[in-house]
Amino acid sequence: MADTELGNQTSVTEFILLGFRNTLELQALLFLLFLVIYIVTMAGNILIAALVVADQHLHTPMYFFLGNLSCLETCYTSTILPRLLASLLTGDRTISFYACVTQYYIFGCLAATECYLLAAMSYDRYLAICNPLHYTIIMHGRLCLQLAAGSWVSGAFLAVIIVIFLMSELIFCSPNEIDHFFCDLTPMIKLSCSDTHKMELVTFWGSVLFTLPPFLLTMTSYVYIITAILRIPSTVGKQKAFSICSSHLIVVTIFYGTLIIVYILPKTEMLRELNKVFSLCYTVLTPLLNPLIYSLRNKDVKLALRKAVGKYVL
Repeated sequence: MADTELGNQTSVTEFILLGFRNTLELQALLFLLFLVIYIVTMAGNILIAALVVADQHLHTPMYFFLGNLSCLETCYTSTILPRLLASLLTGDRTISFYACVTQYYIFGCLAATECYLLAAMSYDRYLAICNPLHYTIIMHGRLCLQLAAGSWVSGAFLAVIIVIFLMSELIFCSPNEIDHFFCDLTPMIKLSCSDTHKMELVTFWGSVLFTLPPFLLTMTSYVYIITAILRIPSTVGKQKAFSICSSHLIVVTIFYGTLIIVYILPKTEMLRELNKVFSLCYTVLTPLLNPLIYSLRNKDVKLALRKAVGKYVL
């Protein structure tokens, strides 16, 4: 069973995703839970993307980035949950080597893209709140396109380096059981019987490069935003701004925080046991919360939704 394509020789042609193996009696309940999450996530993000494209009033930098985020979350969720749902429904946990590599490539690309896209969104909000007089001059259409395109291209670049140039050199031997619910890199590296030092080093520094700088930029932007909010004389306005800002911060902290825990912090025994739980936060929870937090609570989006419903339903 030797496979020499992509420059690797391996006796493993498929992996077994163990998933939530300690909860066999809850498989049906988990299937229904993840199915509902998948449907709500897809519906919410597709709705936001469609509204941003269709409504002229949403053709602004903020909604341009939100539209990009919604498209990203749609792809992101579809990379992980359908395979998980199929495993929970049928009990078949096998996945081919190439399907596993492809899943990780798409996941890695989209996760890195989201890191920089969230940073671009926080920078946009910083300019709008802290420098409103120059906002339209600075955040013009060309810069928006550059920030969005840079986020997508940089994510794809990282994934190509790790998957094409490094992962293809790994040799996988038995056992072929991945203790995760999707093809994540860390548990896959543990299965390799070749020297993984280079892979681990590149993965660590790649994670640092694509997580810490956008995280620090995002946090810095929100520090300035909160400082500007504190200067608002109206108590009602201050409370409303804090409510929105705190919601954004919670989602951003969950996403970046769990990524940092899984990919950057030293792998203690306790963290290894909790990796699947932390992974659920950035693969399932944040795509579900993003349309609710960033968009559906926004009055402009609500107005666009009412107009769309009135146009196509009545």
